Amino acid sequence: MEKKALKANIRTQMGKSTLSTLRKNGRVPGIFYSRVNEPIPIDVAEKAIKPFVFTAKTNLISLELDDNKNYECVIKDVQFDPVTESIVHFDLLGLIEGEKFQLEVPIQFQGTAVGIKEGGIVQQVLHKLEIECYPKDIPQFLTVDITNLKLGEAIHPTDLSFENISILTPAEAVIVTVVHPKIEKEPVPGEAAAEAPAEPEVIGKGKAAEEEEKD
Repeated sequence: MEKKALKANIRTQMGKSTLSTLRKNGRVPGIFYSRVNEPIPIDVAEKAIKPFVFTAKTNLISLELDDNKNYECVIKDVQFDPVTESIVHFDLLGLIEGEKFQLEVPIQFQGTAVGIKEGGIVQQVLHKLEIECYPKDIPQFLTVDITNLKLGEAIHPTDLSFENISILTPAEAVIVTVVHPKIEKEPVPGEAAAEAPAEPEVIGKGKAAEEEEKD
């Protein structure tokens, strides 16, 4: 897989005020984690990190720090602002050749489900699968063939197999299913429909990131 460069500065100052200043200046704070190094606080240009976050593929990152050291890594976690949906923090995971590691990889579907011809609609439940593999076997995405998926059926992690990759997502999880389309109920005059507020997606930070936010 092709590696893409990402330039980052090592942060020497911590605390909420420092993080706030960085974000106002178009920088995004993050943490680089590695089994062989202590966590390294870093920051990158927001426009530089966006292509690695807003993508349907896994990207190998060649992290270029301002101390002239380079590391191969992938994005581990990302946190978004619940209102603006902008990136407010990210974690990178350093890779070591010859050692397995865990990460989430996007799913892409292949084919047209037979259940559609039966009057159903395809409902995607999971957009990523958690896997374990060696760095050399990292896929950009996992292809799931839904051609034979009938109305009322679902695909689970146990239905899939990929060479040199172990799937860690729980076996009972539903990845995709074909369901009957919902029939909209005619509203009763004078009856207000109560809608539950949508909860924003929040992806947790690593331990080092949580500690620096407390400062």
